[in-house]
Amino acid sequence: MNAHKIVSPAEWLEARKRFLAEEKAFTRARDRLSAARRDLPWVRVEKNYVFDTPQGKKTLADLFDGRSQLIVQHFMFAPDWTDGCKSCSFWADGYNGFVVHLRQRDANFVAVSRAPLTKLEAYAKRLSWNFPWVSSGDGDFSYDFNVSFHQDGKGPKDVTYNFTPTKSGMTDLPGISVFYRDADGAIYHTYSAYARGLDMMNAAYHYLDLTPKGRNEEGLPYPMDWVRIHDRYETP
Repeated sequence: MNAHKIVSPAEWLEARKRFLAEEKAFTRARDRLSAARRDLPWVRVEKNYVFDTPQGKKTLADLFDGRSQLIVQHFMFAPDWTDGCKSCSFWADGYNGFVVHLRQRDANFVAVSRAPLTKLEAYAKRLSWNFPWVSSGDGDFSYDFNVSFHQDGKGPKDVTYNFTPTKSGMTDLPGISVFYRDADGAIYHTYSAYARGLDMMNAAYHYLDLTPKGRNEEGLPYPMDWVRIHDRYETP
């Protein structure tokens, strides 16, 4: 960092303007990609999924809460885990407060995990989270949307994750799925994303991307090795 190029304010402004042109090109490309995403074909959801919620049993249709669009955050929290995934928790620290805004645009948001509702509620209370969070329990939902996998503890198994056959010893992985409900009540799966496809949903990472050190993860055993559940950092 100490060897970084230092220039005059005028030179800095010229460099910033040149980079602004690249940023604008990226923004336009992202807008085109977002439009193409909205144009993807849909598939009708035929199965009747049921979830445990603080208000009792609810179907997938109920989770729309009167809206036509539903965003589901697949949060890694297996039934036998004591805590939720630390990386999913890193993402979830940004969910408080934004659900009310999504609802103004005809979209609802809910996190879904396989852990029992009592565990989810206790964990949310501990971390001061208030976003909607429900349990898919032992139902098919998380398996059908390729974020949960049957494992026998005997080593990695063949699974499909991020639309690609791979081997994994994990029972749960992260993802996002989006659904649409039409005026007749039919539900359609419109989009899913996994792995690095979730990156843009983490505001903290993108703020770090603005800094001189960036995410500062080079040399770590894996990129999020530094992340902790937020009440377990040694210093706030």
